[in-house]
Amino acid sequence: MANPVKAAVQTRAEASPSSEDDESDIDFLVRDPIHQCPSLCQVDWLHAIFGLSRGEKLWTVPWTGHTIFQVMFLWFAAFWVVGLWIIPIVAQEVGVSKHSLTYRGQALYSLITDIAEGTVGLAILHRCLSRFRPLPGEWFPVTWRGKWYVEACLGCLTFPLVNHLSQINLDLLPFPAPFSATQVEQSIMSKDPIATLLYAVVVSVCAPIWEEVIFRGFLLPSLTRYLPVWGSIFVSSIAFALAHFSIQRMLPLTFLGLVMGIVFVRSQNLLASILLHSLWNGFVFLDLLR
Repeated sequence: MANPVKAAVQTRAEASPSSEDDESDIDFLVRDPIHQCPSLCQVDWLHAIFGLSRGEKLWTVPWTGHTIFQVMFLWFAAFWVVGLWIIPIVAQEVGVSKHSLTYRGQALYSLITDIAEGTVGLAILHRCLSRFRPLPGEWFPVTWRGKWYVEACLGCLTFPLVNHLSQINLDLLPFPAPFSATQVEQSIMSKDPIATLLYAVVVSVCAPIWEEVIFRGFLLPSLTRYLPVWGSIFVSSIAFALAHFSIQRMLPLTFLGLVMGIVFVRSQNLLASILLHSLWNGFVFLDLLR
């Protein structure tokens, strides 16, 4: 008859290897938790969000931070000087008083001012980058080819969230509303179709072109010399929001800048971010018309 004690010891010894294997499996899962959720943790988020592969470099930046600062400083200064000094002085010299203009006259004045500001801003950009010409082919990409408009339309899905962030911003910083309506609002209230059309051109055509060229076309790629793509998108979005000089819209404009930056990076086409920008401005303008 077999010894029961010896049989028990032998059984335990035979079971030990499998127990150690089980413990090894547990230790493996603890040390390497990615294997517990491969469908989520192994996703290439850089590719999923920005459409980029790891290590992929989109732009060769031939200039340094000095040129980046120079362009942005002069661009901001030009808009300030042209809009508040040069255009009013020229108007006064030709005998035009802005305050005595009709609604249509004020709308045309705003359109001329915006075109002048944008033209001077583009001239500054061209002049500052002239010593680096010819620029690498990936700079300021504009092409009608591809499905860039799909990226722009997908970006429109974030508009409700931008609106919600606007309300949050107003709740956090409840500054009193101005006592007088803006020129755009006065024009809308006057029901003047020509004036409304002129203002629509300013906000939905001119502004998106000037702003996208400088913030997404120049600033965002330039920052990739020092920052990763996601960091460049974030910093350029903050600069975009600050450029509107409205603390009450800082949160929604920063988020909108993030969306337009992602759309630009994914599409590699300025037309995509310009279209998205134009659609947002048009959305806001139509909301004023109601």
